[in-house]
Amino acid sequence: MSQQTAPARSRVIANIVRGCLGNLVEWYDWFVYASFSIYFAHVFFPEGDQTAQLLSTAVVFAVGFFMRPLGGWLLGLYGDRFGRRAALTLSVTLMSVGSLTIAVTPSYQTIGLAAPVLLVVARLAQGLSVGGEFGSSASYLSEIAPSGRRGFYSSFNYVSIVLGQLSALAVMIVLQSLLDEEQMAQWGWRVPFAIGAVAGLVVMYLRRSMEESEHYERDRIRRSAPEAAGERRGLFALLTEYPLQVIAVLGFAIGGTVAFYTFTTYLQKYLVNTSGIPKPTAALINFAALFVFMLLQPAAGALSDRIGRKPVMFVFSVGGMLITVPVMTVLGHTRDPWVAFLLMTGALVFVSGYAALSSIIKAEMFPTKVRALGVGLCHALVTATFGGMTESVALVLKQSGRESTFFWYVTGCIALTFVATLLVREPSRESTLDGEDTASERALARTTSK
Repeated sequence: MSQQTAPARSRVIANIVRGCLGNLVEWYDWFVYASFSIYFAHVFFPEGDQTAQLLSTAVVFAVGFFMRPLGGWLLGLYGDRFGRRAALTLSVTLMSVGSLTIAVTPSYQTIGLAAPVLLVVARLAQGLSVGGEFGSSASYLSEIAPSGRRGFYSSFNYVSIVLGQLSALAVMIVLQSLLDEEQMAQWGWRVPFAIGAVAGLVVMYLRRSMEESEHYERDRIRRSAPEAAGERRGLFALLTEYPLQVIAVLGFAIGGTVAFYTFTTYLQKYLVNTSGIPKPTAALINFAALFVFMLLQPAAGALSDRIGRKPVMFVFSVGGMLITVPVMTVLGHTRDPWVAFLLMTGALVFVSGYAALSSIIKAEMFPTKVRALGVGLCHALVTATFGGMTESVALVLKQSGRESTFFWYVTGCIALTFVATLLVREPSRESTLDGEDTASERALARTTSK
């Protein structure tokens, strides 16, 4: 394998930075909703106790997730047809529009039912955006990375996701230090949504200057040739030509997605609502643990380039099955912030095994012509049916007095990822992602009955 030249490496890094800045802003906007819902839940849903209000906002959070398969399908098709850059620019625009809508929507007391309706509409737009973001972003990062370093470079997809979440938490911590509880509940929660809307406009411009993936450009030229006139593409080609890859990617995503949203998005509410830790302290714990988690991503991605994808995925799936119940149980009974931080960080060490590889292990399963669609749609289907319902499932079980059942639910989902990991083989470390119908099929184990 030839060594990458300095100019080529600098171009790769520049494009990854531009792509990840957009991803950062998108996920900042997405996580701002989850982080600040403890302050604005009463604005849109004034009836009931704190758990009931949080459950209402969690349901709207889940509604946004149900748009993600549509976003994964439409923007995946768009990205495979018109380019990764075009799809990524469109997705960040949709996200910004949703954030602006939430920032300026009056309260339920002011406009009545229109307030939660506008909130739902904004979350639908953001769900469409995020649904298309992951597939296009994962495809772009995996395609622009050099062979042998794809695990490392692709891990920055989740680095930017976590950095977006950290940015949302940083804004929360700053606002909590400047405003009192009443000010936060009255108007302070609108500030982060306004920041996200403005940042999205800046990133929309930056993404227009990204270089297009050479893999996509070669595929675009190839499909314009006369011999490619009858080639099947899109959803029909994905489901008929790569059904086993689709099943494998769905299996990978289930446990990883549920674990990710449990130990990041939901855990902050869990620390407040179950452990009884004050909101500002819970935010600091979440911020510190997520910062460590973010730093682990490139290391886990680079490790997968050296020892393979499967060993790293086994660390996540086996470790996750063993530690979820005890970690969540102890967290629910501690008010010590240091204990909470160490437990959350320990759990996220295992989740890194999935997060760092989430983009590349899925992208390597599909050829260029359906990569954005295959990764985006499969990932979005799982996040809609499992990830988006994580908080709702947890809060419903808490309300019914069976909170510990949720811990076993998470463990069971991780077990499905363990099974998917058993059923795939390592792709060739020298594969290039170019026209990889054969390479993607090598990555899928042929399960035969004896």
